[in-house]
Amino acid sequence: MDDFKFTQYFEKEVLRKRPYIKKEWCIKVIKDPLKMEPQEHNRFRFWGIINELEGRVLRVVTLQDKKTIHMLFPIRGSKRET
Repeated sequence: MDDFKFTQYFEKEVLRKRPYIKKEWCIKVIKDPLKMEPQEHNRFRFWGIINELEGRVLRVVTLQDKKTIHMLFPIRGSKRET
């Protein structure tokens, strides 16, 4: 998966709580975000649309390097209008 990595927290907690999530979706959001902004503690937030989730928006949080994925949040009520 290119040179992207995942924190232990992501592997053990995020995927356990949301087993339907695919790591490829996180990478897609980071590579082609709708929006990106810095967050406290040297982290970054990325938002992107995932067509495989019926066009829902995911927010992905990375560490400072923007390559280590730490958290993921499906945005409730977010659905792209077609």
